[in-house]
Amino acid sequence: MLNGKHIILGVTGGIAAYKIPLLVRLLKKANAEVKVVMTKPAAQFITPETLATLSGNEVVVDIFPPEDSVVKADTWHVNLGQWADAMLIAPATANTLAKLSHAYADNAVTMLTLALRCPLILSPAMDVDMWNHPATQSNLSMLRQLGYFVLPPETGELASGLVGKGRMPEVELLLKSLDTILSRSYEDFHGKNILITAGPTYEALDPVRFIGNRSSGKMGFALAHAASLRGANVTLVSGPVHLETPKNVHRVDVESAGQMFDSVMKHRTKKDIIIMSAAVADYTPQKVHSVKIKKEEMKQGWVTVLKKTKDILGTLGAKKSKELLVGFALETNDGLKNAKEKLKSKNLDFIILNNALEEGAAFGVDTNIVNIISKNGKTERLPKMSKFDVANAILDRISKKMKA
Repeated sequence: MLNGKHIILGVTGGIAAYKIPLLVRLLKKANAEVKVVMTKPAAQFITPETLATLSGNEVVVDIFPPEDSVVKADTWHVNLGQWADAMLIAPATANTLAKLSHAYADNAVTMLTLALRCPLILSPAMDVDMWNHPATQSNLSMLRQLGYFVLPPETGELASGLVGKGRMPEVELLLKSLDTILSRSYEDFHGKNILITAGPTYEALDPVRFIGNRSSGKMGFALAHAASLRGANVTLVSGPVHLETPKNVHRVDVESAGQMFDSVMKHRTKKDIIIMSAAVADYTPQKVHSVKIKKEEMKQGWVTVLKKTKDILGTLGAKKSKELLVGFALETNDGLKNAKEKLKSKNLDFIILNNALEEGAAFGVDTNIVNIISKNGKTERLPKMSKFDVANAILDRISKKMKA
């Protein structure tokens, strides 16, 4: 996938910058065109002249390049942002992660990231205590929500002499990761219209209280992001979540199961693929109080009657024609049995099973452990992966099914 691709390397001020000349050489060997952008502290570790010689292109170090530069000073970041097929920041220091998570544009690297139209990949490298710091982990979580790819650092001996997590992976692994991410951007879903649901639903009891569930929406948003990168036209119907909308995704916000039903039925037409990953309430209060119920009125407790919500997935299955339909099954026991029954009863092409009690697959985390069950009964269990990687694994199976 690197053959003929335009790759930007962003180099920031970490000792691991000494590895970057070899990465440039490997990229050139793979027939990629490489341009390098550096921060001034990075130039303390490796010279711009070295990287310019190896890449065959002028290296940008300043927001305002010198007068004799071939880089057009006023629009270089816009031009590079449109030129690139991917940008890799390696090493990505803790300082850089903090700046990116808050959209700072105070050096050449951070400014360029805001003008990108391509995938941005981060390879963090720092001392173990900096990596483990809650602020760094919070910044990484924000960056993942923004749709950036984060390559986890390795565990080993660090420049400080300490041993722990924080080493930048060797350049061969960076090259492989870059190639893999580009392979997922080859637009195998180009022109396909995909509808995805995500998040929980809230069923009102009164203007203040509701019945809900713990879904964070991260899996559905990862699916929307991955599908968009692969060329799909994505409509994302989301319950109440605190997540950024993936780039180039049309988002529709709803709250209740009834609203989600109406929105899905409205947007289902002319869709090639529908993926129902939302955790939709099975029941909703029969009566919603128009004012807040006071505590004094509930001396004997609060009893409310629930009624079934409309079955969105069942309705889609009954109306299904040529579109491919994927459902999710979140179970705590008898998972495979229940998921296979749901696959058949809802007329699905695939069902994705996970267990809410399994570590690494629970609500709110950035990883998932799933079984992908197809209509022909084949079951594949995936290892613990990031939700973005799970999303791409699901899309890989859908892509293969569409080509069959």
